[in-house]
Amino acid sequence: MPTAIAMPRLGMTMEEGRVVEWPVALGERVEKGQTVVIIETEKVEAEIEATASGFFRHIYVEADEVVPCATLLGAICDSPDEEFDAAAFAREHGGPAASGAPAAAEAAAAAAPGAPAAAAPRAAPARKAGRVPVAPAARALARKLGIDTARVAGTGPGGRVTRADVETHAAAREALVEVAPGVSLEVPAQGEGDPVLLLPGFGTDASVFARQVPALAETRRVLGVNPRGVGLSDAPEQAHYGVAQAAEDAAAVTAAPVDVIGASLGAAVAVELALARPERVRSLTLVTPFVEAGPRLLAVIDAWCRLAAEVGPDTLARALLPWFFSGGFLADDAARERTLRGLAQTLARVPAAALARSAAGLHAWSGSRGDALANIAVPTLVVGGGGDELIVGKVPDSRLRVHVHPHNV
Repeated sequence: MPTAIAMPRLGMTMEEGRVVEWPVALGERVEKGQTVVIIETEKVEAEIEATASGFFRHIYVEADEVVPCATLLGAICDSPDEEFDAAAFAREHGGPAASGAPAAAEAAAAAAPGAPAAAAPRAAPARKAGRVPVAPAARALARKLGIDTARVAGTGPGGRVTRADVETHAAAREALVEVAPGVSLEVPAQGEGDPVLLLPGFGTDASVFARQVPALAETRRVLGVNPRGVGLSDAPEQAHYGVAQAAEDAAAVTAAPVDVIGASLGAAVAVELALARPERVRSLTLVTPFVEAGPRLLAVIDAWCRLAAEVGPDTLARALLPWFFSGGFLADDAARERTLRGLAQTLARVPAAALARSAAGLHAWSGSRGDALANIAVPTLVVGGGGDELIVGKVPDSRLRVHVHPHNV
């Protein structure tokens, strides 16, 4: 019986993945647990193992294509000459429609004993750039449900938003967590155990913790908070999204005391949470925190907001990458391009209006809490450098771990 190879969902924020490489050839014998495909999520590459032994018989999605989670990627059969209908298998498993194969895949399939003609992989959804097309039926449904189509991920040709996309978006919104009257936030969760709260930095969402979530979720309940205006979270019309307000939103996510991990602006929110609602915080991990935004940070934020209003996420990601990473990292072409793709996907989930409101909130909070740090009474780990020792010197039970090139926003 054929075994499907599908695009997995590896993290609580993963929506799609890119096929990087098929390290096995069509017709080749594979063993259970052997790597059959390498994929790329927003931040990392992952090796996907075969769930059954057999012969690799079909590829539905070629390398460099981006497809949603659960998409059929390939098939393994028990024997090399087993009768296998690629098109029927695709229909059964929600895979790409069969309509003829690329020359390379067709030639490889012909070389496999008993292998039938291959089916063509489905075209990957195009990434968003500029104004996104919306199907009339999708626009009508969105209007009826009160959904802004600009915030709906399109999976149709050219990134077109379909009626199904609007339905999926509406269903996802049902899982939002209400944090204030009329305001609900997207709080992706994974794992079981004592809660850990993740607070992302300026202009990003919970996906920035993609590397850390799997390890944390092995023993903990991991909750990522997408701030107001980010991802599916509500974006109320107000002058700014303040840090104190974000801390109250975080406190509303869970009633239990939590270990809080905040990055940059998320670290500011974590500090505010520990000061305003100390009963909700068991410990703090502050990644590249600040209590007063310096001229360089403010200049980056201003440029970020201006660019976000004028260019697409791909261009914005390329402009921001030197701020986030060292020269050594940027010299690695493969790592740089992989990270660019992931960063662009993250930036696409933060509309320019939400970014501007967040920047206004950062400006208002900057410099207002330095004298209160001595009141933080929980164990605190500061990860970063370049002035972070000042925070450690003011928080009683704290320690510093210096990391190379800590510049984040």
